[in-house]
Amino acid sequence: MFSGERFVTAAGESGPSAAGMTADGTAETPAAVPGAGMVADSGGAAGPQSRTTDIVPGPGGVMTDEVGVVTGDLTLRTEYADGKVTVRVQYKDADEWYTVTGTAVTLADPAGLDAVHGVAVGLLNRPEG
Repeated sequence: MFSGERFVTAAGESGPSAAGMTADGTAETPAAVPGAGMVADSGGAAGPQSRTTDIVPGPGGVMTDEVGVVTGDLTLRTEYADGKVTVRVQYKDADEWYTVTGTAVTLADPAGLDAVHGVAVGLLNRPEG
């Protein structure tokens, strides 16, 4: 599991991630699967959803639309709303969020949010450089 990984439901509730996903939003027994998932917050609707993970980008940081490159300890959030997914970052524990350049795209199926978040974390989290 990624350090600091959390989930946020459409109602804005957050909690620790659990291995695996469930279709009805109820938690299943955690499995010992490295890097395994988050709990899907599917209350039967395809409303706003997000996934959040703390990351450390490699040399060169992360390019954002609002402020250019950000570096250091960051929090990455992948958001789904109204048929679109957007990846944002913030300095860890800060208030401001910045859109990662090139990441505001259409996502036809909200079930793909976990995969998009996993790819974003895999590409941007480079603590070893």
